[in-house]
Amino acid sequence: MIEETLRAAGWRPGRRVPVARWRESLEKTGMVRMHGAAEAFLAEFGGLDVWIGGPGITCAKAPFTFDPDNLIGEEDRFADWSTAIGRALFPIGELDQGRFFLGIDENSEIYLVETWLATFGPAPGALEKLILGIAPQRIETAG
Repeated sequence: MIEETLRAAGWRPGRRVPVARWRESLEKTGMVRMHGAAEAFLAEFGGLDVWIGGPGITCAKAPFTFDPDNLIGEEDRFADWSTAIGRALFPIGELDQGRFFLGIDENSEIYLVETWLATFGPAPGALEKLILGIAPQRIETAG
């Protein structure tokens, strides 16, 4: 089901898309930098729109898109959370049609970013959680 859902959105094994425009547009402010994990993830999954819905395992399934252009202007939010958790978060997309943002750290862990933070875990398993409707684990921070 995971692979079928990704394929329906346009993904295929070995897919590669250019990431330079996302790097340039989001690094302009100097608040975020595209690290290797973000580059690798976006090269494979950037530009995908996954239109899912309905009941999930622990939360409702929600559509998500991997288009960092939708997060231009939110670099400060990612920079602030990066400082709070000691990991470099780079914007990768949106969940639930912009209700939440998605970011990735240098270890390929994917996060739900809002006024609070939660983790879906490392990239392969995180995609599965997003598609199956498994809620991310909220991260408690001292701030």
